Amino acid sequence: MPEFLAICPKGCSEALELEIQALGIPSTQKMATGVFFETNWEGCYKVNLHSRLASRVVKPILDFPAYNADDIYNNIRKHDFTKYIDANQTLKIDATVKESAILDQRFLAMKVKDAIVDQFRDKFGIRPDVDNDRPALRVHIQGKKNEYHVSIDTSGDALFMRGYRLEAGEAPLKENLAAALLKVTGWDMQSPLVDPLCGSGTFLIEAAMMAMNIAPGSLRKRFGFMTLKGFEQDKWDALVDEAISAEKTELPFLFYGSDEDRRVIRMAKDNARRAGVDHVIEFSVGPIATFAPVVTTGMLVTNPPYAVRMGDEDNVRDVYRDLSFALKQKCKGWNAWILSGNKDLIMDLKLKATRRHFVYNGPIECRFLKYEMF
Repeated sequence: MPEFLAICPKGCSEALELEIQALGIPSTQKMATGVFFETNWEGCYKVNLHSRLASRVVKPILDFPAYNADDIYNNIRKHDFTKYIDANQTLKIDATVKESAILDQRFLAMKVKDAIVDQFRDKFGIRPDVDNDRPALRVHIQGKKNEYHVSIDTSGDALFMRGYRLEAGEAPLKENLAAALLKVTGWDMQSPLVDPLCGSGTFLIEAAMMAMNIAPGSLRKRFGFMTLKGFEQDKWDALVDEAISAEKTELPFLFYGSDEDRRVIRMAKDNARRAGVDHVIEFSVGPIATFAPVVTTGMLVTNPPYAVRMGDEDNVRDVYRDLSFALKQKCKGWNAWILSGNKDLIMDLKLKATRRHFVYNGPIECRFLKYEMF
């Protein structure tokens, strides 16, 4: 049975493994940034369609040591890439390398490309062209300490690109990380969720999609596996039909988001509409200093700014202090989860966290902290 690898943000692999297993697919190994699983190609389609947490799904095909260009070229030639696409289709090579004899990732990508297109030319007399935007075959090669791992991509665009977020505010939270953090909270998907610093609405939209059982991949029109040889359109159509039939149209509760920036609230409303969940989310404009939940019980989840840019910290410190006041005075009996990439600003909350979870939001190490408001 083929083995695939679902890649995720660092700190999210445990939740991703549970998600894959819940789809009826056995996992074989968990790493810090991904989960290996065994299934047929239909199972690969299923993970791409349903995974809220994966960044992408790849199929590992080669592992080898290499110390020079010839080693790369010769090892790539050992694998038959002509079984994935036709010679008149296109390809792209994504290469990363560190701590190796070959240090230039552009040179590495070129040698992999040369080996693959030479294979096609020798067999068919013609070769695939390179297409950096919408290739039929996307090949990933990663090198570290002269050990190389090669895989073919099955997702195309990263899976966090659901298709609903055409606009976002500054430093937006990726959709799959938001979904993973919601899993960490243990939220029951049957009670209100509030975000008083909602930005473009990612936490709330992902939560609403979970509660309404909307498969995240059902909003997309294209996946990488669709342009590979052997793609079974009928099986894909059946999976999509099954997913759509399982969606809910209404919920017995609502989601609530607010932000002081009217522009990002407009973005959030547009994003929610594209995701098909705008009727279950109420957005409002207002500063965190005047925030008060409009429901008596629920859970608060938010991602305050981190003050990454020089000079921002004083302004952002006021946001944390206002958030702390709102939690203490307006949210008694609530559980609040706060994601922050700035440990100094977290101290301004002057609250004691009862749980801590470490994740990476891009390159930023973050703390996802639970506060129980008594």
